[in-house]
Amino acid sequence: MSISGIFGKSNLSKLEFVIEFPQEIYAGSQFPVKITIQNQRRFLPAFLIGLSAEKISALLPFTPNRGESSLYTNVTFLRRGLYTIEKPYVYSVFPFNFFTRFKKIDRVYTIMVLPSLKACDLASLYRKERRTRGEKTSDKIGYDSDIISIREYVRGDPLKYIHWKATAKTGKLKTKEHSSLSYQPVTIDFDRVLVKDLEERISCVAFTIVQLIKTNVPVGLKIDGRLYPPDVTAAHKLNMLRELALYGTNSS
Repeated sequence: MSISGIFGKSNLSKLEFVIEFPQEIYAGSQFPVKITIQNQRRFLPAFLIGLSAEKISALLPFTPNRGESSLYTNVTFLRRGLYTIEKPYVYSVFPFNFFTRFKKIDRVYTIMVLPSLKACDLASLYRKERRTRGEKTSDKIGYDSDIISIREYVRGDPLKYIHWKATAKTGKLKTKEHSSLSYQPVTIDFDRVLVKDLEERISCVAFTIVQLIKTNVPVGLKIDGRLYPPDVTAAHKLNMLRELALYGTNSS
């Protein structure tokens, strides 16, 4: 018994734990959480180390001395909003499974769970509106709109953009350069979205934001007296989704 206690206690010593969450976590969808053990002991490996926290459970069979081991476990949060995971604990049943020893990790994890994404017609409506207003051409080089110049062919240029007349005149392959399309920005007014159920409306707006930004359409959001001007960056998308995640909660 005493030997089991000594080995069990030493098996939990000089271990560091890292819990890594993905940047985008959506309510109702599984996401992977990475658990890593860093063994700082000079000589002894770590055996059968478990970690437990709210909705998170993992067991790492072996971690070498002065090494680390990792695994992924799938977790699901059913509702949007801010979650706090306080003081997860680690445990070990090594060496003989007579006792389970526990050790708390003095750490707090704060997780933002974004709204679930529900497919709706809102994205298609904004695309129709954008097409009605028309797209603007910019002076950036692309393959979408008016010809702005003719240049030497470069390997990888689409064959359909070869300028055959210029090629015939010069005897060298020439490529047409087009101006790229600059899409009309879209601003979603949350209060004007005609979906009565609040959670369904939040999910629909979140889905629309994600879909439009995927197609490089600048999207903005007007909600709760705040305005997010249209943009297409990943940071801008997350800011709007976080605003939706907290809407109507005590944290908003």
